[in-house]
Amino acid sequence: GNAVPDGANPIATVYAGHQFGSWNPQLGDGRAILLGEVIASDGKRYDIQLKGSGRTAYSRGGDGRSPLGPVLREYLVSEAMATLGVPTTRSLGAVTTGETVYREQALPGAVLTRVAQSHIRIGTVQFFASRRDTEGLRALVDHVIQRHYPQASEADNPVRALLDGVVQRQASLVARWQLLGFIHGVMNTDNMLLSGETIDYGPCAFMDTFDPATVYSSIDQGGRYAYQNQPGIAHWNISCLAQALLPLLHDDADQAVAQGQAAIDAFPDLFQQAYRLGLGRKLGLTRSTPADDELFSQLLTLMKETQSDFTLTFRRLADLAGSAPSGPLADGAPGGQNSGQQAGGQNMPQGPSLGAPVSGLFEFPESFAPWLDKWRQRLAQDQTSPAARQAEMYAANPVFIPRNHLVQEAISAAEEQQDFRPFNRLADILAEPFRYDPALERYATPPLPEQVVRQTFCGT
Repeated sequence: GNAVPDGANPIATVYAGHQFGSWNPQLGDGRAILLGEVIASDGKRYDIQLKGSGRTAYSRGGDGRSPLGPVLREYLVSEAMATLGVPTTRSLGAVTTGETVYREQALPGAVLTRVAQSHIRIGTVQFFASRRDTEGLRALVDHVIQRHYPQASEADNPVRALLDGVVQRQASLVARWQLLGFIHGVMNTDNMLLSGETIDYGPCAFMDTFDPATVYSSIDQGGRYAYQNQPGIAHWNISCLAQALLPLLHDDADQAVAQGQAAIDAFPDLFQQAYRLGLGRKLGLTRSTPADDELFSQLLTLMKETQSDFTLTFRRLADLAGSAPSGPLADGAPGGQNSGQQAGGQNMPQGPSLGAPVSGLFEFPESFAPWLDKWRQRLAQDQTSPAARQAEMYAANPVFIPRNHLVQEAISAAEEQQDFRPFNRLADILAEPFRYDPALERYATPPLPEQVVRQTFCGT
């Protein structure tokens, strides 16, 4: 983390942001260095960044280092998100530094090498807008359009088209979070990328027992960024972006406000569309309709009342879908048992490789029986064979997620015993989240009461 590659001109980037709703006019990379950009074999441009590499101009008195634990957490969770199909920054590598990092205690230091389409945040735009640097703001926006939204350059109002694109990507992204039970933990405006990738895996976590009010972050005392609040917070953050873009949206102030308001008003419907479609896929529906909302709502209510495990509830439904009734045209429906594509073009697990059912880990309480009957009746209205339906449900419902107690187990072994075997084992399992092998039962099992992790922490 202290050596500079040939041809690199490292920088720490500046930005501003609303942190837990409070405005901070200047933030920046306090423990990260952007080494530079590379053009990969796919022709796309990527940032290469080091996290934990030392002090910068924006460290605000901090040491700029990272303890090993947060580096391993980000590696595990961001790579898991990638295999789960969520847009995310990637972890290229994690290395120990041999240095000691002091937080509440002395901890081993580490550096994460992170790859992203870019590190341009909502807070980056806010920084230039708050300083009334219109020239800098326009240069930044032109760069973002060229790099991430090239089609916007052809629109009558390219800045509005950019804003619309960000709204669309953020709505889709947060819907994916909700569908997996993922809780980001620090949805400040400086932690949201204009590219639409998930970034800054600090006190993040995946939910075990379903409860919409779940929050893990040790610094989120009021639950601002709880699971149920994430869509609303994303909407709020988008409004901050729109406000920062007002000088460029239109020369007339009233017209600029109207343009910005119209863009952000689209967010709730876009989120609901993405979430409803995704939840329908998780339940085996080829297309969901507003009439299915009651079915969805009843399921989530039952899950909360029975304290059901979020991940295993949906995975068990996928098990049951193979014997669920099918519609009159199911046998001749397209996309049957041999279909290997999920919506979005991702390959789906198929046939025997799907693995065993999770009935040994989870079974529905008796109180679910009426709902299960309704669900089966709804499936019968779809023109899909049980085999094809089940394959698609397995592709939408993972069995392995980075459960908090397993992540903490891997971190503790590495920190306390310099034993990276649990970390490497967990990383390997998370690389195939949809295929269940009973031999890996402990990695799919919810935590025992004494294993429950109730708080997660940021590396700073």
